[in-house]
Amino acid sequence: MKMLMNVPETVVADALRGMAVAHPELVVDVENRVVVRRDAPVGGKVALVSGGGSGHEPLHGGYVGPGMLDAACPGEIFTSPVPDQMVRAAAAVDSGAGVLFLVKNYTGDVLNFRMAAELAEDEGVQVASVLVNDDVAVTDSLHTAGRRGTGATLFVEKIAGAAAEEGAPLDRVAGLARRVVEASRSFGVALSACATPAKGGPMFELPAGELELGVGMHGEPGRERRPMMTAREIADYAVDAVLADLNPRQPVLALVNGMGGTPLLELYGFAAEVHRVLAERGVPVARTLVGNYVTALDMAGCSVTLCQADEELLRLWDAPVQTPGLRWGR
Repeated sequence: MKMLMNVPETVVADALRGMAVAHPELVVDVENRVVVRRDAPVGGKVALVSGGGSGHEPLHGGYVGPGMLDAACPGEIFTSPVPDQMVRAAAAVDSGAGVLFLVKNYTGDVLNFRMAAELAEDEGVQVASVLVNDDVAVTDSLHTAGRRGTGATLFVEKIAGAAAEEGAPLDRVAGLARRVVEASRSFGVALSACATPAKGGPMFELPAGELELGVGMHGEPGRERRPMMTAREIADYAVDAVLADLNPRQPVLALVNGMGGTPLLELYGFAAEVHRVLAERGVPVARTLVGNYVTALDMAGCSVTLCQADEELLRLWDAPVQTPGLRWGR
């Protein structure tokens, strides 16, 4: 497969070099694989640090900036960053108000962030951690014990980031992040397999004319494979899977997320179908975000994330944000 790169071994470093020239408001440490907002540490502010394997852009480095993350740690493709990256990031952004680690529920991420928290605390940094585990498709998968962390990561980083920007203390910011996790559920669908630079071809086999319902963000198996369905049928299946677990009693934030290889023309059409299903199920939608936000390289497909949001969560969602991947209100 054709890819716009030099060699697979340098694809992450090359991307970070490009991020550095495109976004001078960030400090991009290519050698140590840490992305930090340039004005960090911000005095008196809780610092948010997240990270994970590369290949999910703009997650996480694209969400570094005012109103979201203070730092991100990119790993190799679909591979957890190492504790040294996380400790370095925490030290760079800690102002004395504490650091919140936001961790997607994948075994490598969980173990490495846990070790990093212990090392950072040994160096005098106060650390809290919140685990994101929103995917309803499967209970356990190839890389997790329990539910996978997927699209809700965007909601957690944005809402917790807004609270931190307002000066909320560490326990309050962590509590809000946990509220968002508890209020969010996701479901993903693959129309094609993604291709990694190292392999140069599809990560898994998905026969022509079939789709994978409940796919993970690394191409992990979902619930079942079926012959290709219409956008209407996929929306019915995905939204019902989410609502079967969420049962929202408040308006929802809706994320219609592309996996990297699906054009906006299709995503907007799918968003219309998601709204149709929610209206038929009597679920009001407060806000809708459509686009490629939590991707899986070049996978064709989409995911739906719903978060039931009270007035406080909506206010924090609407608060100003200025990052490469998400910006409004500034």
